[in-house]
Amino acid sequence: MSGPKTNGAALADIEALIADFQASGMRELHVRAGDVEIYLSTDASAPGLGAQAVAVRVEPIVPASAAPTATPELAAVPTAAPCDLPDNAVIVRAPYLGTFYRAPKPGSPVYVDVGSVVTADTEMCLVEVMKLFTAVRAGLSGTVHAILATDGAMVEADQPLFAVIPG
Repeated sequence: MSGPKTNGAALADIEALIADFQASGMRELHVRAGDVEIYLSTDASAPGLGAQAVAVRVEPIVPASAAPTATPELAAVPTAAPCDLPDNAVIVRAPYLGTFYRAPKPGSPVYVDVGSVVTADTEMCLVEVMKLFTAVRAGLSGTVHAILATDGAMVEADQPLFAVIPG
């Protein structure tokens, strides 16, 4: 997974890595490449998500008056309008394409809700692709202001998931 790639090419690389892992007979695999970290395990008692998380990019919201024109690819991603969020809100984004889950398993309490206080290490959700679940951490301390994705929905790489007010 070297160099910049399109979302489809990066997803194909991840799928190939998972297939190779499954065929290898290995029990665990931990890969880190740039900003992406993947942990695979066939051991149900492995520390897994409690010990592993992907680093996500967080960024301040740019006021609508200063925002560049959206590309067609980004325009299709559902987000709250910048005018609906405070100027100091920071967006936590999806690390890659996958299914967004607010709770660790069906029927469990959600990781965070609007008004939840988070630290940089707080797990906010899971993103799943091909049975690989990745915990998304807040990346900053603050209060959850908005949840920008729907539980159980497919999210795109870099799609806004949460708005957090630093503090």
